[in-house]
Amino acid sequence: MIEADPLGRAILDYQRGGLRGDCVYRDGAETRDGNIEGHYFASREDWRDEWRTLLASLEPPVVDIGCGSGQHAEFLQERGEVVAIDVSPGAVEATRNRGVEDVRVMDMFEMDFRPDRFRSALLSGTQLGLAHSLAGVRRFLSELARITDEEGVAVVDNYDPTDLAPDDLLGYGSDPRRGIAHRTFHFEYDRDGEREVGRTLHFVLFSPERLRDVTVGTPWHVAEVQSREGFYKAVLRKETR
Repeated sequence: MIEADPLGRAILDYQRGGLRGDCVYRDGAETRDGNIEGHYFASREDWRDEWRTLLASLEPPVVDIGCGSGQHAEFLQERGEVVAIDVSPGAVEATRNRGVEDVRVMDMFEMDFRPDRFRSALLSGTQLGLAHSLAGVRRFLSELARITDEEGVAVVDNYDPTDLAPDDLLGYGSDPRRGIAHRTFHFEYDRDGEREVGRTLHFVLFSPERLRDVTVGTPWHVAEVQSREGFYKAVLRKETR
């Protein structure tokens, strides 16, 4: 598990009344605001209708992987059983503060759930890209298939490199293969004058077409894609035999 937890600490501080300094994404000398409010505390009234409908369609039990502040887990719990996990202890505490009953500090690449434990899985916030490579994504999807039942559904998202300019994202790195790119950055939180620096995060970015390629050899297929301004959400379903 992680030791430095700048993002989790910033989420907790915001939940408790407000940030105590700047929380930023950093890649070298370049920084951008972490947008804690917008990413983790947006009002449900501000959610896009398509997103709210998609969340509401997830049948319990649901696993929320990389739960952040718990805003989605809280919504899902109103509809049935949800288990929320995050590698950040601060994020887990913030999620628990929302009243989410089952929330755990857990690495998404070291999940210890039994087979067929869940009907649905949510990975919001480009979590799937943390698998670093297309081969890593395929391995993760195979593990996700293990812990979801035969009617399993997963909602994932990512940036589409075919619909982005290099300057659109901090930490963007090109790849010679079409539909693939990379992103690296870390979080910093200047809290009460003391800077906490998180580990470097490396994401693989891939287009919806590349996601379809990745699902080959796994039990999943891409059933639906919702795209908007270089970003997309995809619904994965188990292949029916």
